[in-house]
Amino acid sequence: MKNNPFLDIALQAAKAGEEVIRHYYDANVKVTMKEDYTPVTVADVETEQKIKEVILGAFPEHGFYGEETGKTNPDAEYTWLIDPIDGTKSFVRQYPFFSTQIALMHRDRLIVGVSNGVMFNELAWASEGEGAYLNDQPIHVSDINELRDAALSMGNIASLAGRTAQWQGAGALAQQVNRTRGYGDFYHYHLLASGKIEIIVESDVNILDIAALSVIVKEAGGAFTDLNGQALNLDTRSVLATSNQTLYQKVYQMLHD
Repeated sequence: MKNNPFLDIALQAAKAGEEVIRHYYDANVKVTMKEDYTPVTVADVETEQKIKEVILGAFPEHGFYGEETGKTNPDAEYTWLIDPIDGTKSFVRQYPFFSTQIALMHRDRLIVGVSNGVMFNELAWASEGEGAYLNDQPIHVSDINELRDAALSMGNIASLAGRTAQWQGAGALAQQVNRTRGYGDFYHYHLLASGKIEIIVESDVNILDIAALSVIVKEAGGAFTDLNGQALNLDTRSVLATSNQTLYQKVYQMLHD
């Protein structure tokens, strides 16, 4: 890897956040509810504060958009997108499907992504033009481009079912692939980038959940858009990700037929 100060700080921030997460994971953390009835814990808040301290300590002129603390310096050329504990419900119930997500956006382009699956001991990262890595090893998507050989993972199925046309397409897709699962959260993106599954269809996401993962998947050789084929932006709410463009076109066609 090339020397990359943005990536270096993102990795430092992820490790600093991990210390907070591990401290609280086995504790009886206090849970409060947001207005949308999603939980937030003291661990979420303290993890984000630690990440923010590391990042803005290194780049005070940068913007920061965090799940818990909102936006700082929103007009900056560079903006960090942070979800300190993506999967708080899992964290609270003490099963390991949660992660820390750290991404850097330059104007409207995502250029750095770090995804730390703390209790999986999986630290994935990527920087634009420099490839993708998992636990220090380079990773790449699979070369499967036929639906009959591909593995599909779907996330947030309840909201996906509300997209009537695309839900029908997803049902048809599930009948044609080799295997269908719902790994969810960060984990199916790690699998996709590592060549272990080929397709992800997901609805009702937040850009803070997927920004870093999109960089990792694309740097691993994959395709990553929303369900309508649009590039990611701060308002993105869905995902269609595949191991290559050939498979992407087949899946996109099925979802929109």
